[in-house]
Amino acid sequence: MAIKKLSLGDFYDDEGFTLIGIHTSLEDYRLAYLLNSKLNIQLKRKKKDLDFSNRAFYSIYEWEDNKQLVTWNLVSNMCKIESANTPIDKGLFVDSEKIIETYYLLPELKKVNYLLKINDDQFPTNKSLKIINNIQEIAQVVTAYQINLEPLKSKNNLIFN
Repeated sequence: MAIKKLSLGDFYDDEGFTLIGIHTSLEDYRLAYLLNSKLNIQLKRKKKDLDFSNRAFYSIYEWEDNKQLVTWNLVSNMCKIESANTPIDKGLFVDSEKIIETYYLLPELKKVNYLLKINDDQFPTNKSLKIINNIQEIAQVVTAYQINLEPLKSKNNLIFN
């Protein structure tokens, strides 16, 4: 009798999404507006921000393209939280220093400001290159590029739904 061996890899589809890193100093709402106009999409801010550590909140925009059956997400990779430190006694005046803590959605990509996630199993490479070229045409964007998902340790943070 023949024995058949099944591997989980046979059933597990690769990530099923394309991830684009965007370097810019723009605010999230401004970048979403420029992406909407440049890529002819309709990103809208979700009512709730992403919250993975119960302290850091990442802004997220979403658009579901029902014609192509593709979901687009624009999410901030960085969250800065200002907290007050213990008061320091400097003689006559008491000074409390403020500490700014920075959290990253993907800590491996600390230099990336925003992530554009396109959920589509069959997203062609030439289409993603066209999208990246259109993003790079935005004057305030320093650079944009497709991110290799293989070495990412925290790619579970990209599961939004």
